[in-house]
Amino acid sequence: MSSDVLKDSAEAASAQLGGKRVALGVSGGIAAYKAAEVLRGLQRAGCTVRVGMTKRACEFVTPLTFRALSGAHVVVDDYAPDNPDPIAHITFSQTVDLFLVVPATANIIAKFANGIGDDFLTSTYLASNAPVLVAPAMNTTMWNHPATRRNLERLRADGVRVVEPDAGEMACGTFGPGRLSEPERIVAAALEILSGGAHTRDLSGERVLITAGATREEIDPVRFISNRSSGRMGFALAEAARLRGAEVTVVAGVTSAAVPSNVRVVRALSAEEMRGAVISEVEKATVFIAAAAVSDYRPATRSAGKIKKSGDALTLKLEPTPDVLAEVGRARRNGLLLVGFAAETDKVVEHAREKLVGKNLDAIVANDITRDGAGFDTVTNVITLLARDREQPQELPLMSKLDAAHRILDEVARLRKVKAKEK
Repeated sequence: MSSDVLKDSAEAASAQLGGKRVALGVSGGIAAYKAAEVLRGLQRAGCTVRVGMTKRACEFVTPLTFRALSGAHVVVDDYAPDNPDPIAHITFSQTVDLFLVVPATANIIAKFANGIGDDFLTSTYLASNAPVLVAPAMNTTMWNHPATRRNLERLRADGVRVVEPDAGEMACGTFGPGRLSEPERIVAAALEILSGGAHTRDLSGERVLITAGATREEIDPVRFISNRSSGRMGFALAEAARLRGAEVTVVAGVTSAAVPSNVRVVRALSAEEMRGAVISEVEKATVFIAAAAVSDYRPATRSAGKIKKSGDALTLKLEPTPDVLAEVGRARRNGLLLVGFAAETDKVVEHAREKLVGKNLDAIVANDITRDGAGFDTVTNVITLLARDREQPQELPLMSKLDAAHRILDEVARLRKVKAKEK
C-alpha cells in the first residue's frame, strides 16, 4: 500500500503527537521494505523517527533508504567507525517515546523474550525505558510453533504490545497467519500508544454491533453460494470503534482479514444464522452497523448428499434470504442508530438513497465496487456517506479502510449529537 493512504489519519493526529520521538527497529525479513511505509506514516503524524537495523535487515533494504527518509544516521552497529554515537543503544532507546520493531522476526522475538543482547537492536531493547511495540512477520509454521507462542506470551507479560500479523500468502508460497500487518494498522497502534490512549473517546458508553464478512448458502455438503468479502471493512470499523471508547461486538460470517483485538466476535456462516445472531445481539446495542456482504439469495432446497456431475445442465432454484437490516429497521427502538452499506456497480448514490429510506436507516455508506482501490478484499476504499438529515451526499477520496471506518464513525458521533438535541 502507498504511504499516501496513511495521510488523512496521520494528519489528524499530528496536532497531538508533534514532537514525539520513535525508535524504529528493522529486523531481517522480506517484509522489511514495509517499514519505510510505517516510517512515513509516523512522520505524517508529526513524529520524529530514528532507525536502527540488524545486519540481516540490510540484505533486504539498505540503510541509505531509511537515512533518506528519516534524515538521520541509521545505526546497524554502534561500534562501527562511522557511527557518531559510540553508545547509541543507550541514547537511541532512552531518549524516545516509543520503541517500535517492524518487522519482528521469530529470531528477534526470541532474543527479546530471553534477554539476549548480542547486537544493536537487542541491546537497544534491553536498555529501553520506553513502551515497546512489535509487529511480527514470519512463515506460518514458525508463527504457530510452540516456542514462538511462548516467547510472545513472555513479551506480553513484560508489557510489550503486539500487532498481530495478518493471514495470507507468504513469500514462500504458503498460506496462513504470519504476514506482516498492514502499515496503517501498525501506525494506528503506535499512535494509540504515543497519545496515551487519548484518541477521541466520543463513542464512550456506546455499544456498537457490527456485521462483517460474507455468508455462505449451501447447495449441498460440498458446494455453496457466497461472495468475495474478506471482512476487512467490518473489522476496521470494530477496531476504530474500540479506539473511540465503544464496547464492540462483531457478528462475522466468513472472513480472511485479521480479527482486531479486544472485540467480541460471534460467528454466523449463513444469512439465517446471521439474522439470528443480530436479532439476539441488537437488543443490547445502541449502534448497529451492517457492513457484512449478506447473500441476497440461497438455494430453495439443500441436497443432503453431494450432487453428482452429469452431462446435463444443473438448474438451481433460488429464494431470497432474510433482509436483516430491513427487519431491524422496521422494529427499531428509540435511540438505536442504524448504518447500512450499499455495494453497487451503477447508479451508486441513487440506489444507496433508496436503501436509506426503504430500510429506515440513519445513514448509509455507498461503495462503488468497480472503482480502483475499492470493493471486496482491498485494503483501501472509496466511499460516499449519505444521511437522512442531510440532503447532499459526502464523497470521500481513496483512503485506507481504517481511515474510512473513522470517517463513518464521525458520522455516527454527529448523528448521536443530533438525536440528543431532539430529545
